[in-house]
Amino acid sequence: MKLPKFETLDLSCDARGVLTVALNRPEKRNAFSGQMIADLFEFAQTVSAMDAVRVVVLRGRGRVFCAGGDLEWMKAQIAADRAGRMAEAHKLAQMLKRLNTLPKPLIGVLQGGAYGGGVGLAAICDVAIAEDSTKFGLTETRLGLIPATISPYVIARMGEGKARRVFMSAKIFDAAEAKDLDLIADYLPAEAIEARLEAEISPYLQVAPGAVAASKRLARKLGQPIDDAIIEHTISALADVWEGVEAAQGIDAFLTKTPPPWR
Repeated sequence: MKLPKFETLDLSCDARGVLTVALNRPEKRNAFSGQMIADLFEFAQTVSAMDAVRVVVLRGRGRVFCAGGDLEWMKAQIAADRAGRMAEAHKLAQMLKRLNTLPKPLIGVLQGGAYGGGVGLAAICDVAIAEDSTKFGLTETRLGLIPATISPYVIARMGEGKARRVFMSAKIFDAAEAKDLDLIADYLPAEAIEARLEAEISPYLQVAPGAVAASKRLARKLGQPIDDAIIEHTISALADVWEGVEAAQGIDAFLTKTPPPWR
């Protein structure tokens, strides 16, 4: 099978049709850049039509699964106007939507840390497992921002009650709490991860792939709606917050490495 090439992703596929897509910016802790967002969107579009692919595994190269937004990407949002920020948020939201609706099982394997958008990626996986030392955090409110475009998927995964434990505080929580919040299915020592991953993959190789895709569509249909209206609402809400005083203060503190006024 010939696999597409992407600047920020590393793809491999075994003879069984298990395709691994790895975020491949380890020097940036696999943080989202505009290019990575575009690559993930195109990847999801491409793999959806690849009949030979039975299972997709999402990983991150290096020490950290995904650290959220890249600094340079964040700086570009600071420099943009409302329309520019909304356009970029739209790209992120559509990428998450495309991965969430992938007609293949999507299994996430997390290590090191998943922050901000990294939590969003964990939430759109059908099942996610993590090394026991992995840390998590919805850290947007530290910058005076909100976890907007990822919010429908985070709340769909955790439920509102559990999500509110971590959604607003920006606290860093461990893998045990991530499991209790239903963000991940399990956490294990690093040396046990591959065996646990295989236990998730194997059942999918015994069932009809068309039925798997139809079952996933049904689950999404019966679950919490994440339609275009909800996505647009999250983008507008983010744009509103970007224009507030707290965002200006939080971003300035972040860039200058000084405490924001609320600390």
